[in-house]
Amino acid sequence: MVELFLCSMLTILPDFLYRRFVQGKRLGHEINLFTVWFELRWGITLCLLLTLSLITTIFYFHPATKSANSMFRTVTIMPEKVGRVAETFVELNERVKAGQPLFRLDSTEQEAAAATAQRKIAEVEAAMVGAKSQLAEADARVVQARAALKQAVDELAAREQVQRRSPGSVAVRDIERMRVQVDTQEGAVEAAVAARTGTLSELEDKLPAEKASAEAALREAQVDLKKTLVVAGTDGILQQFALRPGDVVNPMVKPAGILVPERRATGLVAGFGQIEAQVMKVGMIGEVTCIAMPWRIVPVVVTEVQNVIASGQVRQTDQLLDVQQMAVPGTITVIMEPLYPGQLDALPQGGSCIANAYTSNYEALQSNDIGALHRFGLHAIDTVGLVHAMILRIQALLLPMQVLVFGGH
Repeated sequence: MVELFLCSMLTILPDFLYRRFVQGKRLGHEINLFTVWFELRWGITLCLLLTLSLITTIFYFHPATKSANSMFRTVTIMPEKVGRVAETFVELNERVKAGQPLFRLDSTEQEAAAATAQRKIAEVEAAMVGAKSQLAEADARVVQARAALKQAVDELAAREQVQRRSPGSVAVRDIERMRVQVDTQEGAVEAAVAARTGTLSELEDKLPAEKASAEAALREAQVDLKKTLVVAGTDGILQQFALRPGDVVNPMVKPAGILVPERRATGLVAGFGQIEAQVMKVGMIGEVTCIAMPWRIVPVVVTEVQNVIASGQVRQTDQLLDVQQMAVPGTITVIMEPLYPGQLDALPQGGSCIANAYTSNYEALQSNDIGALHRFGLHAIDTVGLVHAMILRIQALLLPMQVLVFGGH
């Protein structure tokens, strides 16, 4: 409308003033809709063409959008396992610090598991003490068996020596019995050594492994016990927190609440039309006006232009994708930061704004390689940029009234 009004001032208005005040024609008689159209048919047509050209030039080289928002993240509050709330430490809309306890789940099962693991460790340690006593006993039995074996070997050797000196003085049966006794004592020594080896293996390998398993089970139980206490992951304000003791929390169904971090986002995320894909560049200067900051124009700079459009993304599903579902064109996501620090600090997180971006042609205008016609075109582009800036300021003035009358819709 502003563009059409400006063009009309150059065509319709001068003709009306000339015919009304110079020629003396009367409005409604000599000056009516038919005569205006007949006299100004070429001017009105040219006005419409100029308006369309001006609008096209402005919105192509100086794109605008009403989809500029101050994005912020939220932290979902939920335990890692299903449990019943035993105690809560905070209330709704309370400001919390990182690491501050929020609520605690019933930890009876985890405490029982930790106690069981501790008793298992104590049991293994007691078994290790008993194994040390058994090892000492096995050592004594090995010594005893070796002594008995030595005694039997000495007695057999003595009787064999007597038999060699005086054949027939020792019964052959006694010598055979002593040989059997020596073999028996050798088996007793081997059995005592094997028993000692088994006791030593149990003391050095089996029992330490059982103790390590029990300690791992204790650590696991302690970790599960620690997870029953849910704490804040960052500084922020607690929202939608309505837990009370006795409530069952299930992370697969719904969260316990939402934590809004205090760290503020300094920039805006804006969505421009796809026709500006070749115009939007990093470093472009722009201006924004926001509903939450009426009658204020904030200069911004484009810091990032996303090279993908969200509406074209494909997710793996069990259903074949129909391209017709992507018929609605998406927008180009652009990150805009304030040109001077702190200018958007008064903007609430999630606030909506109107943004304009301006194409700069200073380098092209200062170049000596550009002809006069091209130079004039570039000057014209910069001129319509000024018009667009005026439109933004008019929108900034009318935006609070629009919010009051229409509720921001």
